[in-house]
Amino acid sequence: MNILITGGAGFIGSHVADDSIGEGHHVTVIDDLSTGNLENVNPTAKFIKMDIRDEAVRELFAGGHFDAVIHHAAQMDIRRSVEDPRHDASVNIIGSLNLLENCIQYGIKKFIFASTGGAIYGEQEYFPADESHPVNPLSPYGIAKLAVEKYLFYYHTVHGLQYVNLRYANVYGPRQNPHGEAGVVAIFSSKMLDGKETLINGDGRQTRDYTYVGDVVRANMLALAYGDSGTFNVGTGSETDVNQLFRMIRELAGSSCQERHGPAKIGEQIRSVLDHSRIRKVLGWEPSVNLREGLTKTVEFFRKRNPNDR
Repeated sequence: MNILITGGAGFIGSHVADDSIGEGHHVTVIDDLSTGNLENVNPTAKFIKMDIRDEAVRELFAGGHFDAVIHHAAQMDIRRSVEDPRHDASVNIIGSLNLLENCIQYGIKKFIFASTGGAIYGEQEYFPADESHPVNPLSPYGIAKLAVEKYLFYYHTVHGLQYVNLRYANVYGPRQNPHGEAGVVAIFSSKMLDGKETLINGDGRQTRDYTYVGDVVRANMLALAYGDSGTFNVGTGSETDVNQLFRMIRELAGSSCQERHGPAKIGEQIRSVLDHSRIRKVLGWEPSVNLREGLTKTVEFFRKRNPNDR
């Protein structure tokens, strides 16, 4: 297949590009490099620096002859979305619509969307959350992701575009940005390896469903081969609180960093964990990398990096 991967210089998107190429697909990557890194781009992929909101996207689709789009480009900082909802909507909604309109005009048949589990469900009413859980996003970021899911249903119903929404849990692994809001595993790993003070927000009892990037990539490959449309959680179904995570990474990093707590972040979810029963039943996916194994791989990745890059 001829695949366009947006955000393919970023954390998850670059891993998806690697596996797509490994499976014999031809890959074009677009990324504005606002958070992505050229070092992440597979040398076999065709790379174009481009913002998904640009008019140039039309020219790309006109000459690209793509069979599918895997959409990972996003404004993904929840706190920034709260501070500047208009910017978040510009990238995450208007940018996505730019892609979708071109998909319809140029006959693309398949669209895979990197959505979000925790930010869409909001404070959960039951645990773990399945895809039928009420959607009550508490941030503009979550609202935008949900809006794109609804647009995809529209484009499928009216124009016949096949789609798969993948609602990710908290994805972690090599290449994650340690300077962003979303990457607590990367932040802890890089700071501990550099001997820097590492603060835990609040009491550290807030839980997340930490899912290894390699497992997430496999979900994308299964979604690409899926002959229908649908929405699927991608998570482990297991909760880990931040205190536990801190201690595991400290042990793996060989750090003597003290466990210090800072102020809680306003509006931060208390618990988030996803049920993956549907994707297991329909696509045959389930997590294969446990947390300790995944953290070991992640810490080793950061250990090998130049401290200036961490």
